[in-house]
Amino acid sequence: MQLRMALAGNPNAGKTTLFNQLTGARQHVGNYPGITVEYKEGFLRHAGTAITLVDLPGTYSMTAYSAEELVARDYLVNERPQVVINIVDASNLERNLYLTCQLLELGVPLVIALNMVDVAKSRGIEIKADILATLLRVPVVPIIARSGFGTKELLEACIATAREESTWDPRDLSYGEDLDTTINELVALIGTAGLMSDLYPPRYTAIKYLENDDQILVKGRQSDPDTAKKLEGIVSLSTEHCQRTLDVYPEAIIADHRYGYIKSILRQGVVSHAFDTDRLYTSDKIDKVLTNRLVGPLVMLLILFTLYSFTFTWSEAPVAWLEALFARLSDLIDGLLPDGLFKSMLISGVIDGVGGVLGFVPLIMFMFFGIAVLEDSGYLARVAFMMDRVFRIFGLHGSSVMPFIVSGGIAGGCAVPGVMATRTLRSPKERMATLLTVPFMNCGAKLPVLALLIGAFFSDNKARYMFLFTMLAWVVALLAAKLLRSTVLRGAPTPFVMELPPYRFPTLRGLFIHTWERTYQYIKKAGTVILGISVLLWALMTFPGLSVEEQAVFQGQREQLLNASQPAAAPVTVEGERKAAEVDPEEDMDASLGLRLAVIDNAEQEAALRNSLAGRFGTALESVSRLAGFDWRTNIALVGGFAAKEVIVSTLGTAYSMGEVSLEEAEPLTRRLQKDPNWNRVVAVAALVFIMFYAPCFVTVVCIARESSWKWAFFSMTFNTFMAFAMAVGVYQVGMFFNLG
Repeated sequence: MQLRMALAGNPNAGKTTLFNQLTGARQHVGNYPGITVEYKEGFLRHAGTAITLVDLPGTYSMTAYSAEELVARDYLVNERPQVVINIVDASNLERNLYLTCQLLELGVPLVIALNMVDVAKSRGIEIKADILATLLRVPVVPIIARSGFGTKELLEACIATAREESTWDPRDLSYGEDLDTTINELVALIGTAGLMSDLYPPRYTAIKYLENDDQILVKGRQSDPDTAKKLEGIVSLSTEHCQRTLDVYPEAIIADHRYGYIKSILRQGVVSHAFDTDRLYTSDKIDKVLTNRLVGPLVMLLILFTLYSFTFTWSEAPVAWLEALFARLSDLIDGLLPDGLFKSMLISGVIDGVGGVLGFVPLIMFMFFGIAVLEDSGYLARVAFMMDRVFRIFGLHGSSVMPFIVSGGIAGGCAVPGVMATRTLRSPKERMATLLTVPFMNCGAKLPVLALLIGAFFSDNKARYMFLFTMLAWVVALLAAKLLRSTVLRGAPTPFVMELPPYRFPTLRGLFIHTWERTYQYIKKAGTVILGISVLLWALMTFPGLSVEEQAVFQGQREQLLNASQPAAAPVTVEGERKAAEVDPEEDMDASLGLRLAVIDNAEQEAALRNSLAGRFGTALESVSRLAGFDWRTNIALVGGFAAKEVIVSTLGTAYSMGEVSLEEAEPLTRRLQKDPNWNRVVAVAALVFIMFYAPCFVTVVCIARESSWKWAFFSMTFNTFMAFAMAVGVYQVGMFFNLG
């Protein structure tokens, strides 16, 4: 067997010493300028295998900033050695593993030679090579190049790796939401054009474009000028965005995330210190508290509760102002336009529908601002790191935490990018379990519903209840994951590695830009998707309407009332009798007559709504939904929520505005629900539980299908809905049994 291997590592890591030890060559050992710019070859034989070993120039990085780096990278991509030995200084592990990260991203078949373990030991540093090998998923062999200790085991590991004859397998590292989005866009363009695909993996090329690698840029322009121009345009926009939001260039963010990746590895029990010899950096000092096993989770819960307190306290006044604004707008339209379908659509379909969603924009904005602070400061990565211990209990991977957070684990995310974020999980079963449970998080679409019902029935403790429902989402998601991992998705867990970027002070400009970008997406959705669905649902709640005969009955009741000498003799329905009984006998006659006419109008509106297509469907479901306390109006809203969860608020607004006529000015939806006899605290909690956990919105279902299959997408819809309804029924029945309504 003939093998060709390359030796790569940082300057002064002992690379040339190992080369001499293995090949027997006697060369000058050092790193003077120019001494290793041209790679050296040596020959050896081990266990009957002839090996050609190439000593590459010492380099700190695979980005071609110097001639040494250029020579090293060109050799790897052009000659494609069967094995690359990455020699790493055990006494400076964090710095040396930076090159390792880039070799893994390039996809080379790698074996790590952990050199100078004796020096590390003398400094009180003990390195667990087996744990490091498990986390990096490559062989790690402790050696002392100077004495030859471990070199036999190293060669055996290299031969075993070469015999696997596996293809180059690039490792994907995450660089944060902004850069990952850009990288995916670049990869798609590079893959379509096949730009330099014979040399580099598409993702590696994309990263080099973001790092402004001169050699890659020149090669790209020579290979495909049009594609290269498009790539550089995308990178330019991303660079501008990073500058505006974080005041850094993409290459700095990439470097930070690589070091964060390395730190996460080292904190998994890889390195221990017999005595304190190294200076702690600021991030490390902060992490000693914020990621502490006991203190860390308590701080995390306190920060989460503070976020909700901040959100509800600061948003309460602007939300109330917007509710009043839309109520006045309804009154204005009501006075300007004549009665008819257009007026009904404008008030019930548009203002009460979309207005109900837009009314929560201040709350959404403050929530996004708080999350942006946690994200830009680097704290969210620490949350993921701490949650790994919990996730393992439920059969999930530590890397599952970020998809949960992206989906709304701290409220305000979106399940679609959460589902897509599961791509980073290597284990198919852990990935599937994560993919199926991230929709349980309280995404931005569910926030208006939570805010509406919590504000209506638990207004004294809004932050506390939002915090509790967020915790409930996590608990249910983890229990569902445990159920899936114990049944249809059984499998062994895989090691966890999580990037821990250094802490940063978020810039105000960056926070405002991130907040506005997310808030704008919410407003845009309300003005397009939600508007369209609201108008459609208005139509379903309007047609076919009452027959001519039924309309004549109500008109006859009005005429009878107007002609009667005693207005009190005009009650026409049970609801009418109840309202008539509330009238003071000494009231002014005109007011009494107006109230009774309003009762008839209300009865007609409700009859028309019940007779509509949506009303008939909601009524048909009522025999089952009553088990959870849901009436036919609520059923209409919940069915609309299958399209998008924001529609629930708009549909409730439409249903209750069409089903209620009052002499008073238009009321916010919260007051209408408070006054409705079908709603109480228990029904509100049951509804919240059902809405939080039933089928994902249509866009998320499509995304699940694309990431897995339609079989799993339909499974998600069915499993989630049945589970959510069972929980809602349990909440309602127990709550009513104990008379908690």
